[in-house]
Amino acid sequence: MGEEKSDILREPPLRYLGYANEVGEAFRAQVHVNIVRLSYAVASSYVCADAIDKGYKTSQVSWPTEEKKKSRIKWAVVDTLIWQGLASVIIPGFTINRTCALCSYILKKSTKLPLPRQKMITTLVGLAAIPFIIKPIDTSVDYFMENTMRKYYHYEGPVLKTIVHHTRND
Repeated sequence: MGEEKSDILREPPLRYLGYANEVGEAFRAQVHVNIVRLSYAVASSYVCADAIDKGYKTSQVSWPTEEKKKSRIKWAVVDTLIWQGLASVIIPGFTINRTCALCSYILKKSTKLPLPRQKMITTLVGLAAIPFIIKPIDTSVDYFMENTMRKYYHYEGPVLKTIVHHTRND
């Protein structure tokens, strides 16, 4: 058991699917709203795929009872859905959306740049913000989860802890 298997959903290029909605929000000023919605569908599909994967991996672990196994599978899926939903979709999407809205507002009020240039700058600011928001959001969601729902169940050894480990920037 000394050799840890890689997690294809947590490594590039598939890991980047979790960032789709952040990119969609950054491009909101440039594209039709349906493209932004599609980016959320891609990111949400990634979240669901990761939750299913973590449930499957938990089911492959030897548990003392069938009841314990079912409970651990359920918590692995729920934990992953909530963590990924918050850290990969909801909070970063909102953050990039508001960053771009603020940038657009400032540009409209303080410059006489043509609208296409304002939209391009807004998009670039949104894209540039993505690397800076990931780690603080991941850390905050970990803290939130550890101090709320994770108090009601516990990780059972290093195998399950590895299965449901979440931080995107490892």
